[in-house]
Amino acid sequence: MPVPGITVDTILKDHEDLQLVLITGEAGLTNRINNAEINRPGLSLTGFFDFFANDRIQILGKGEWAYLNSLPEDKLQEITDKFFEFHLNCIIYTHGNEPQKPFVERAKAKGIPLFKTEIATHRFITLISQILDRALAPRTMRHGVLIEVFGIGTLLTGRSGVGKSETALELIERGHRLVADDMVEIRRLSESYLIGSCSDLLRHHMEIRGLGILNIKDLFGVGSVRDHKLIELIINLKEWEEQTAGEYERTGIEQSMEEILGVSVPYIEIPVKPGRNIPIIVETAAMNQRLRKMGKNSAKEFSNKLNTYIQQSTIETNPIKD
Repeated sequence: MPVPGITVDTILKDHEDLQLVLITGEAGLTNRINNAEINRPGLSLTGFFDFFANDRIQILGKGEWAYLNSLPEDKLQEITDKFFEFHLNCIIYTHGNEPQKPFVERAKAKGIPLFKTEIATHRFITLISQILDRALAPRTMRHGVLIEVFGIGTLLTGRSGVGKSETALELIERGHRLVADDMVEIRRLSESYLIGSCSDLLRHHMEIRGLGILNIKDLFGVGSVRDHKLIELIINLKEWEEQTAGEYERTGIEQSMEEILGVSVPYIEIPVKPGRNIPIIVETAAMNQRLRKMGKNSAKEFSNKLNTYIQQSTIETNPIKD
């Protein structure tokens, strides 16, 4: 799916910890950043513009700043002209260094935001890379409820009316934490990690048929909610069907997986019918998944014990004769 972009203005307004000070280029604050990588244009500033990554945020650290200051005025102007021939989303000077006058003039003329920050280069790159990784991560939306159960991010899925929100409400009452109800926004932060969250509009709210919209944070306290959580388990709630009852998982030796954004997540299907305590089953599934992460598989251990018992019983029943 397409990678979403983020505007320069969003980074400036929403992340005061970056300590960005806008020097010029206000007209370009709506420029979009579509690449999570950053670029230090040291080689380009020497005049070599082959493979210049102009679509990235340009970071000029202490080395780049000192090099530009060492150039004669005519050479500095020449490099500046070549540098600004490319489309740039924004330029940031670190260590509190003041941009050179030609850079300020060209950035203003072309409407390219030019910033400075007091933060050291390495620290600043770490901070802004984390922001870009989150903002530009591939994402999708899933219908369901995301809840943290014993530290395991558990995504409850199933058709409308099967009891996802009611199950989550019982889990919250038992001390677990809500992340998102109804629509879960899922982002892939790496090749193997999915983070689930909720939109600002729906955050901390839950719909319960017969009661309406509830604010879980107000009802159960701040400890009952989380803004985001790693998704480590998917539990699909499905109405019990007698004709297929024999097909439901009985041993749990092999773990099923579901793929979201190219990442495989452990998947369990739990049949729902009157008399089954679904919240307790979900709790048990989360605890069992935590054991699996630590390398302990109860089903396989039982299978191995059973095989050993069968082998011993066979030997005792049919002893080897000389």
